[in-house]
Amino acid sequence: MQSHVNANGLRIAVDDQGPRGAPALLMIMGLGMQLIAWPQGLIDALTARDLRVVRFDNRDIGLSQHLDHLGLPHVGWASFKHLLHLPVRSPYSLADMARDALGVMDALGLPRAHVWGASMGGMIAQHLADQAPQRVQSLTLMMTTAGARHLPGPTWPVRQALLARPPRRDEATLQAHFAALYRLIGSPAHPPADGWLEARVLEALRRSDHPQGMLRQLMAVVADEDRTPLVTRVQAPALVIHGDADPLVPVAAGRHLARHLRHVETDFIPGMGHDLPEALWPRYADRVAALIHGAGAS
Repeated sequence: MQSHVNANGLRIAVDDQGPRGAPALLMIMGLGMQLIAWPQGLIDALTARDLRVVRFDNRDIGLSQHLDHLGLPHVGWASFKHLLHLPVRSPYSLADMARDALGVMDALGLPRAHVWGASMGGMIAQHLADQAPQRVQSLTLMMTTAGARHLPGPTWPVRQALLARPPRRDEATLQAHFAALYRLIGSPAHPPADGWLEARVLEALRRSDHPQGMLRQLMAVVADEDRTPLVTRVQAPALVIHGDADPLVPVAAGRHLARHLRHVETDFIPGMGHDLPEALWPRYADRVAALIHGAGAS
């Protein structure tokens, strides 16, 4: 059921599915991505494994509150400063976004929850686990990073694609642009069916198109410091899922997380890129459900 809640002083769009008495799983999506980027088929697989699944739109994206009054950031200048190891200021921080997630839990009456974050959502999840360790029962970090400076970044073709801007903002141009980007970063071992990416992009565009919010979220990522010290403090059981063919966040980042988490399981998946291919939904659901039900039994 989709609704809106007040979380951390913001109006946040939430989708809450599954049995109310089941363990709660809070899912946090990545940069510029809406809650529907967690595919409904994956949600169905999780609820079938006796989980209550909560998705939400991060601030500034989707149907959650947009923060256009904060202005447009100078991303290029900020990225240059970041390369020089100079401090970067952002309109808000990943720690603020973690407080939004905590506010969603409060609004839904969840004293504790299991947390699954993907990409930027995994960065937010790291902050959440540090801010409220007593409320995070388990932590799944997927295709994400602690942000240590020595870790490799995106491949050069991906960097170029990320910097490219669509020549126009009509629906067909945007659909083609983002489908090409997602195809580039996707899983070589599990290519999507013809038209699948285009359909998903179109669904997202028609639900909400807010590029300004994505830029402010990107600034929060760039401005954040190395989260390795946060990761080493995590007491909850953790699972790291990462593809060995991820061209956006290379698998070295997942291995770094696994080395610094205290109680960790890993699933490094051959041929998986920076996406959620349908062929892997049962595998994700099995691993996450086993972690959650195991944590509840311990």
